[in-house]
Amino acid sequence: MSTAMTDGRRADSERRRQRVKSAIVQATRTGTAISVSGIARQAGVDRTFLYRHRDLLALIHAAEREPHGPRSSAGPPVSLASLQADLANCQARNTRLVAQVRRFERCLAELMGEQAWRDSGLGAPVDVEELQRRIVSLEEMNTELTARLEERDAELEAARAANRELTRAVNQRGAAL
Repeated sequence: MSTAMTDGRRADSERRRQRVKSAIVQATRTGTAISVSGIARQAGVDRTFLYRHRDLLALIHAAEREPHGPRSSAGPPVSLASLQADLANCQARNTRLVAQVRRFERCLAELMGEQAWRDSGLGAPVDVEELQRRIVSLEEMNTELTARLEERDAELEAARAANRELTRAVNQRGAAL
């Protein structure tokens, strides 16, 4: 009797294994999401049955990674690996875009700060170069006028000296007369 029971258990186990394999094939064919719980539910077995039979568990995990669903002419088949690659690419692009947005925000903040500084009247005037040229021109004019003033001061001093000399000469003649 124990051999009959053992044979019965083996036959039951083999029927459940076939139901699991059929569930995997059907889920792959229809495009249903493949997971351990979903296959166990579809095959009518307990999840522990799948974990006890590592070969079935490996089949489920392999089916998860493979493209599933009816083939369409819209594009290449979608697999878990391709979806993960797409996700990694999107995350890398998102990181680059976040860095670019931060650079743009810094640049915008600097430009807005400069504009506010100019609008407040505290910042440097916009025509700094023109003002620099005007300063140079005024400094040259100042130097020229200072030289002319020194020349006139020297001439005035010479005229005063001549005037004093003449006044002394006139005063000496008047005293002698």
